[in-house]
Amino acid sequence: MRLCTSVPLSASLCLAAVALLGGAASPVHAAAAGPDCAASDDRQFPITTRIHGGPDSYDAGGGYGMWSIDLTNTTQGPCTGIHPVVVLVDGERALKPTQPRLEFYEGARPHPVRFERTDRDELVGAFGALGDGFAGFAVPPGQTLTVRVRLAMTSDAVPNEVTANAAVVQRREDDGDWVGQSNDYRFRVRAEGEAEAEVESDGAATPDDDPSAAPDDRLSFADELAGTGLTTPHGALAAASFVLVVTGGALVLVRRRR
Repeated sequence: MRLCTSVPLSASLCLAAVALLGGAASPVHAAAAGPDCAASDDRQFPITTRIHGGPDSYDAGGGYGMWSIDLTNTTQGPCTGIHPVVVLVDGERALKPTQPRLEFYEGARPHPVRFERTDRDELVGAFGALGDGFAGFAVPPGQTLTVRVRLAMTSDAVPNEVTANAAVVQRREDDGDWVGQSNDYRFRVRAEGEAEAEVESDGAATPDDDPSAAPDDRLSFADELAGTGLTTPHGALAAASFVLVVTGGALVLVRRRR
């Protein structure tokens, strides 16, 4: 795995991912090998990544909330084999891997995402880790691909504040590059029945209760990252190292000069 950092990967994360996938999961079929998705400026990621459109809150045991991940290819060549990896960090450190129900769409086809907990209590979920034949997204040069995502929380999720972030990895057979990093998407998990109680108390639905309310796009990539666990290289590497195992190859780390 060739990463844009010289910080070591988390060994415990790799072991957790191996345990998650086990020997029964079939490997994801790799996209046809193509040129590296490399930016002209080594200080910039080649894939500009943005999360937008998600609701401000999710009710435990409630329905899905829709949001999107924009993948913009800033290079002059195609970027294939692109796999977003969603990282969830919750304030209570109580969110369990089975509680977020995340799916992404490849055209009209939904794909489930399975989460795994890291040794820093982050949850990581790679797009295409379940061996269902997803070969990764292809983003033409200079264009933006919008990936639709939907998320729900199971009824046993506790009230919480959660930050979602997406790392982006380009898979190349048994190797890969970390090629993108998104802004933060912050939301609240409400207890089952909390929304109804708020409506009864206020006499009217608040913007958080109204699924048609305009989404809050005022999401910053750097603002208040200190409490999320993603400020450290370790936190950002959690997503990338998870894909290292997901792609099914040998664990190879090559330092890329930044």
